[in-house]
Amino acid sequence: MNAKCRLPHVAALLVAVIALAGACAVAAAEANYDEAKVPAYTLPDPLVLASGDKVGDAETWRTKRRPEILDLFRTQMFGRSPGRQEGLSWEVFDCDPQALGGTATRKQVTVYFAGKKDGPSMDILIYLPKSAKSAPAFLGLNFRGNHTIHSDPGIKLPASWMRPDPSGVVGNRATEAGRGAASSRWAVDKILARGYALATIYYGDIDPDFDDGFQNGVHPLFYKAGQTKPEPDQWASIAAWSWGLSRALDYFESDSDIDARRVAVMGHSRLGKTSLWAGAEDERFALVISNNSGCGGAALSRRAYGETVQRINTSFPHWFCGNFKQYNGNEAELPIDQHQLIALMAPRPVYVASAVEDRWADPRGEFLAAKHAEPVYRLLGAGGLPADDLPAVDQPVSGIIGYHIRSGKHDVTDFDWEQYLNFADKHLKN
Repeated sequence: MNAKCRLPHVAALLVAVIALAGACAVAAAEANYDEAKVPAYTLPDPLVLASGDKVGDAETWRTKRRPEILDLFRTQMFGRSPGRQEGLSWEVFDCDPQALGGTATRKQVTVYFAGKKDGPSMDILIYLPKSAKSAPAFLGLNFRGNHTIHSDPGIKLPASWMRPDPSGVVGNRATEAGRGAASSRWAVDKILARGYALATIYYGDIDPDFDDGFQNGVHPLFYKAGQTKPEPDQWASIAAWSWGLSRALDYFESDSDIDARRVAVMGHSRLGKTSLWAGAEDERFALVISNNSGCGGAALSRRAYGETVQRINTSFPHWFCGNFKQYNGNEAELPIDQHQLIALMAPRPVYVASAVEDRWADPRGEFLAAKHAEPVYRLLGAGGLPADDLPAVDQPVSGIIGYHIRSGKHDVTDFDWEQYLNFADKHLKN
């Protein structure tokens, strides 16, 4: 095809991009930010079985109600994920005991999902505190590549597809210019100084974050003969990213430098949705953190405040399974809501964080979801969230469930990390 033939297609693509941007701007402008306009709603009771019977003991929760709720999230929202692929393997390709000026050990590990070096894989970047043996760890996916979390020149540049970014991406590929570009979101020195390891993975290694029909990520590895996309109740991108976090935990179980029984999974925004689903699906995660995760994460869907189910499914149709689309503009018919997602962590500690200026993520809805998960925690004798209403700004509250709403915007800050470290000190080190 010559240049003249290509130009109309390029023009059409530009028009589509401009139209999408305009539609997103209109959607954001029309979002409800008025509490008086939140629709009346009734939340599904996490302690009432599908049969209508009340859950009155831990055994019934564990053997009956929890599986019911988990299955509803699998079939109606995130999609069913496969287990660990046969042949999963890994290779440590870097180990520097004098990283970060001698204050840490840096490891980099490639996980081969099917055991084949020419197949789908992900790279884990790990920093270990020098003084710790079998350290507790924070694990989280990152948005822009492992090399962006710190300026360390030893971090491998990812080869995976990248979203457009003027500060370090050319032709959808990472460049040296992006090294350390996201360091403000990763308190590496602070985490290491508190005795924790930090592990992170570029989420695009697992599944590229665009609607490609599920052809370029991990999904095709599990297609049956003749299958070209997931079924309506099968995993989409968020579930794939969560699945990748569990494969990192598989590796940790083989590494004596990390205590795989004391791993906190943490995520921000869409990756906060991911960390919650990872914690629900995989009970090996000892602590779960949601930072500004909003709709589809910690915020109650039924409030229809800020981002809604319809808006998220329209803007990001690849994030959730096909069945979730039937609840566009129809949140009241959802058989589950996000307080039940948080309840799936019980009795493990969970922390939910919001930001005052991040109204799109519905801070009050995030708090209410955490609070309405409390009955399950109390049934299991684990305690709850010691606040009856949204706490004051920058005044964290925590029991086995923690919450804060901080000053500022949609971001991860040192204030957030300070609360997560304090929470982990209480629940992972004791």
